[in-house]
Amino acid sequence: MPVPPDAPILTSDAMRAAEAACAAAGTSLSELMERAGAAVADTAWRMAAGAPVLILCGPGNNGGDGYVAARLLRERGAAVRVATLAPPSTDLAKAAREAWGGDIEAIEDDLMPAPVVIDALFGVGLTRPLGDDLARRLRGLTGKRILAVDVPSGVDADGVHGREPPLPANVTVALGALKPAHVLLPSAGHCGTTLLAPIGIDADRAMRTLSRRAARSPDATSHKYNRGMMLVKAGPMAGAAGLAAAAGLRAGAGYVVLSGAGGELFSAIIAEDEANYAERLRDKRLGAVVIGPGYPASEALDRDVAAALDAGRPLVLDAAAIEAALPRLRRGGVAAILTPHEGEFARAFPDLAGSKIDRARAAAKIAGAVMVYKGADTIVAAPDGRVVAAWPGSPWLATAGTGDVLAGACGAMLAHGGDAFDAAVAAVGWHIAQARRIGPGLVADDLIRD
Repeated sequence: MPVPPDAPILTSDAMRAAEAACAAAGTSLSELMERAGAAVADTAWRMAAGAPVLILCGPGNNGGDGYVAARLLRERGAAVRVATLAPPSTDLAKAAREAWGGDIEAIEDDLMPAPVVIDALFGVGLTRPLGDDLARRLRGLTGKRILAVDVPSGVDADGVHGREPPLPANVTVALGALKPAHVLLPSAGHCGTTLLAPIGIDADRAMRTLSRRAARSPDATSHKYNRGMMLVKAGPMAGAAGLAAAAGLRAGAGYVVLSGAGGELFSAIIAEDEANYAERLRDKRLGAVVIGPGYPASEALDRDVAAALDAGRPLVLDAAAIEAALPRLRRGGVAAILTPHEGEFARAFPDLAGSKIDRARAAAKIAGAVMVYKGADTIVAAPDGRVVAAWPGSPWLATAGTGDVLAGACGAMLAHGGDAFDAAVAAVGWHIAQARRIGPGLVADDLIRD
């Protein structure tokens, strides 16, 4: 049940629609609940290792999953207790409670905890914060091993509200598909280790997790130009552009030109005076232009961005270059990848609401460009609505210069040709894989060295 690559992510509404479609195709909702409860029971059995289990059941179908898990654990010989807030309110939950048939305790201040506690109170159905009294009672159970069914109670499954639950989970079993809360901060941090239980839902993969597919490899027909020729326009902070250029080579570009000030890290990079910039933009072999790393807002940046847009070459735009290009990008005609961090995103798209996924999708549509909304929970979004979530990334990427490296990797993948969204996803995957390989003590230069 570990989360596989390309795992589907569904909002609460999309999950309900997928369940309804599954039922319409012949699999009853009671069968889906039985599968969900079995997945929870299997996980709890491993977590408990013979220790007693306390299951907290809510009134809805999340509670129904808990009753199913209680029955199955009892059949295995586990010591199981069930505590509830209120009687079941749905037909499915009522049937599951009847099949459990055991004693029911109330969730009160004097509720005796157990070494393993299963939170089957609300799951994805709750859209408001928990009441103060219930939150206080749940906090009394902290310190135990907590298994959440779908999401910890109190967490917004769609990741819009970053509420902290009173009972954060050590392990969360996502049922049928991941939810945005499993891949967005801060909610992902409250879920602990997330497992995915495939209960038979046919989930749309327009929104999914990061793939482990490697970037396109060269073959016997490859040469330096058809592997991808990439141009990086340097600004006043030459080291950032040098990192981007070096990352382009390391990520697979066959030919990299650094236009402007020096700062190249590899001798294989073709360093040129910026007077050649316009000529390079006219080179028909040019596959992608990267502009923005180390280049603050200025008239010079505006001119260089305008020249790249006029040339019609595929673009990777970072930092201040994003805002400089937006008015033209909105009119279309140029393939582009934008790589803002949180502050840059807020400046370029100040009025967007919703979760990070919602805002990334909206910004991609507004800009007519692929959005790489950076952070520990990086989101890649296309104008057509496709989304890839790159959680978990690597915390060691939280250091200066790693964004410049990512911009260069995006340039390399874009220079290969093909879909800009696929290029951005490949670049993010490469970036995270490099960081995981290096690990503690990572600095940006390490990402582009052996």
